[in-house]
Amino acid sequence: MFAPLEVPTPSEELLRRYDVSGPRYTSYPTAPEWRHDLGADDFAERLEAAGAAGAANPLSLYVHLPFCWSLCWYCGCNVFISQDRGLADQYIDHLVLELDLVAERLGNRRSLAQVHWGGGTPTFLSEHQIERLWSEISRRFTLQPDAEVAIEVHPAVTTPGQLSLLRQLGFNRISMGLQDFNPKVQEVTHRIQSFEQTASLLEHSRSLGFTGVNFDLIYGLPYQEPEGWARTLEQVLELRPDRLAVYSFAFMPKVLKHQNRMPAEAVPTGREKLELFRAAYASFVGAGYRPIGMDHFAVPEDELARAQERRTLGRNFQGYTVKWATDVVALGSTGISDVAGAYFQNVRQLPRYAENVTQGRFATERGIRMSADDQRRRAVITQIMCNFWVDLGEEGTRYFAPELERLRAFEEDGLLVRQGTQLELTPLGRLFVRNVAMVFDAYLTQGAKPRFSRTV
Repeated sequence: MFAPLEVPTPSEELLRRYDVSGPRYTSYPTAPEWRHDLGADDFAERLEAAGAAGAANPLSLYVHLPFCWSLCWYCGCNVFISQDRGLADQYIDHLVLELDLVAERLGNRRSLAQVHWGGGTPTFLSEHQIERLWSEISRRFTLQPDAEVAIEVHPAVTTPGQLSLLRQLGFNRISMGLQDFNPKVQEVTHRIQSFEQTASLLEHSRSLGFTGVNFDLIYGLPYQEPEGWARTLEQVLELRPDRLAVYSFAFMPKVLKHQNRMPAEAVPTGREKLELFRAAYASFVGAGYRPIGMDHFAVPEDELARAQERRTLGRNFQGYTVKWATDVVALGSTGISDVAGAYFQNVRQLPRYAENVTQGRFATERGIRMSADDQRRRAVITQIMCNFWVDLGEEGTRYFAPELERLRAFEEDGLLVRQGTQLELTPLGRLFVRNVAMVFDAYLTQGAKPRFSRTV
């Protein structure tokens, strides 16, 4: 059932104990475990195996469009900064070559339940480029009647004409980057957009019939403080999008060098940072939104809210979803595919990506084949991260006996409740959902932990 609409308050002791580095679990095994000895041939083999599942089984398709007009200094995505749209024409040429390679190996399995264009800024593309890329996809794949077709947009650079074209082509969901309306925070993060631009784009998207319109916010950015953050939350609620994502800022300047352009001393941490999330939680549930998964909110009638109520919510690299596709195929630089029990990631550098597909081979750089144990743990972690609940079953309870023993401390701290074979996180425990999931991560006990963002 839905979580109680309360704002949990962890003690300083709990914050001290559980504010550690940990994965976000967009995948399991997590990316640091992936190997460079899996390449193009391995990916081709798994695509053929996925194709053998038959035409009746839909796929999810992700297209990575890395171009941005300027760099946001908090960004952790794979982006390419340019003022030249001609580079996008070349990139689309290479996407088409990759599409052909993928389609050939999938055989007659060409039905799509989910399409997502991410970035970067996909609306860096001109209307002509958008139409061309969609046409190339449509020539090789067919959409299911109820397919989710989504795109990420930046309100400051997206035009009404682009939105109208996207809706005409079949896009039905839109995610707008927002982060914070506070001018000081926008300036220090190099992400400038006005409330008026965002409101205008939202109004136009609704007039066109887009559903599930989403805003992305980030908490923990430099100079975010309670008063300014509260004003941003008020402005967001004034616009009332269908969905909200409130992401924790991952400040890792040693890994992401451009983050050094922001003042480290102005970045909220610990209790100060957590209070920003609690303020968002209180504002949104107080306005009628339902808390979804780790960091999302949705109006009660949204399909994500209904799915979590039924404990059927899912998650992939595109985010929370109700469109379960057993395989995800990704195109473009750093695209991550999840096919036939294995992950595969493309190279990051655009010249290397272009060289590979031009020579008729996949641009796969690394990946991992999931063992039976990996798949079993992934299923548990996904349930915890999406539905704050999992039923291990009798056999699973025996299999995960060591993990259940480690979870006793979480029970004592009031973070979860165990009833027979079922585990359910309390409202307090949901603040530490990543910590609970980490207990089932076999790789974190096999040596030094890779560098991850903080869990709080």
